[in-house]
Amino acid sequence: MKLGDFTPADAGQMNVYLNYYKENEMQEGDTHPIGIILCAGKNETLVKYATAGLPQKVFVSKYLINLPSEKQLKEIIEEEQGKVQ
Repeated sequence: MKLGDFTPADAGQMNVYLNYYKENEMQEGDTHPIGIILCAGKNETLVKYATAGLPQKVFVSKYLINLPSEKQLKEIIEEEQGKVQ
């Protein structure tokens, strides 16, 4: 998981991890590992060119952070306090 946007270096780093896993950690009968990169933002074209041709499967997805508002947080806290009393 990355706090920032996807960069081609992320695909390369994931490929290193997957190669290491295949050579040093896989057991007989295991399926080939896949890499999943979660990032705050991504450019579809950049992802396409950065991951094309990699011997491993690497997927890139954007995650969203949806935090409650200050008002909602106060309501949640008050509700939980009411359950304790």
